[in-house]
Amino acid sequence: MRRSLLALVVFAAVSGMLGGCAGVVVGAGATAGVAAFEERGIKGVASDTATAAKIRSKVMEHSPALALKVGIEVYDNRVLLTGIVADEKARADAVKLAWSVKDIDDVLNELMIGSAGILDTARDGWISTQLFTRMTGDEKVLAINYSIETVNGVVYLIGLAQNQAELDRVVNHARDIEHVRRVVSHVRVKKKA
Repeated sequence: MRRSLLALVVFAAVSGMLGGCAGVVVGAGATAGVAAFEERGIKGVASDTATAAKIRSKVMEHSPALALKVGIEVYDNRVLLTGIVADEKARADAVKLAWSVKDIDDVLNELMIGSAGILDTARDGWISTQLFTRMTGDEKVLAINYSIETVNGVVYLIGLAQNQAELDRVVNHARDIEHVRRVVSHVRVKKKA
């Protein structure tokens, strides 16, 4: 099952890169297949995806420049805002816009104030990719239940861990990556049945 899941994740990523209508159809099918493996299920993934789209739309309507600076991850009605914005007003606006969307349980404000260059952004992308690769290759981690954002060398995690040992493995994978300054986890640990 682990290899099937890995193949499905890789397929979804590759199909997302395809252009044209065929890529959209294949990408949508693969995404639905991947969503079925997640703890949230297809309905939970669809709900969180719709919520993230609503927040992105509100931020874009408010300020296209702000929309380019704010990362938005939604997991189980919890919103994680990351990125680097110009000032406290921009930060407050992003938080307010996130809270304005219906059915939000929590807004995790991890927005930094400052600026970042293209090399910083590229390094952050590299860190997130390295962590995703390590998590996916680790048979003791169900990587599909995590979302990763990296900003200025700080790795932010949100999702649902199967247990504390799994979460500790993910955090340790992140800490072992070059250029990671800190790891901030907003991951919840699955309750025992």
